[in-house]
Amino acid sequence: MLSVLKLFVIPAGGGIPAGVLLAKAKGLAWPVTAVLYLVSDMLLALAFEPVLRLLALVCSRISVLARLGALMKEATARNVTHFGGSGSGPLALVMISFGVDPMTGRASALAAGHGCIAGWAFAIAGDMLYFGVIALTTLRLNSYIHDPNTTMWIVLAVMLFLPALVRRLRR
Repeated sequence: MLSVLKLFVIPAGGGIPAGVLLAKAKGLAWPVTAVLYLVSDMLLALAFEPVLRLLALVCSRISVLARLGALMKEATARNVTHFGGSGSGPLALVMISFGVDPMTGRASALAAGHGCIAGWAFAIAGDMLYFGVIALTTLRLNSYIHDPNTTMWIVLAVMLFLPALVRRLRR
C-alpha cells in the first residue's frame, strides 16, 4: 500500500493512472485505493497550508506583491465565472480544484475568505472527483489494452492534451 501512496503523493509523473494500476496489480480494492488518494490529499494539505499562509503574510506586507495578489484575485474571479457565481461559492471552488489542482483550489478558497478546513474540504472534494474520473478511465481502458504502461501513457497524454484541444474547438 505504501508504494501506491507514494505514487499519489509525488506531484509529477504517472500519479493517478500509475497508482491505480499498481493498486489493481497488488489486489487492492477500489475503496482502499480511493482512501489512499484521500490520505495523499490530506498530506498535501498539511504540507501546503503553512506555505500558503506564509505567502499570504509576505504578500500582505510588500506592496508590489499585494498588488500582484489583487490582480491574481481578479483574474481568478474572471476565470471561474463560467462555473456559475462569483467564484467564492463551494461549487466554483470544487470545480477549480477539479479543473486545475487542489493547491489552486485552496488558494482560491483562501482568497474568497474561506478558512483552512472549509477551503481544503472544497479543494479535496474537487480533487477526489478528478481522481474518480481518471481512475475509472484508467481501469476501463486497461481492460481493453491489457498493458499497464501503455494505458498509463495514453491516460497521461489525454490528461495533458484534451483540455487544450477542447479550448481550441470551442473557439
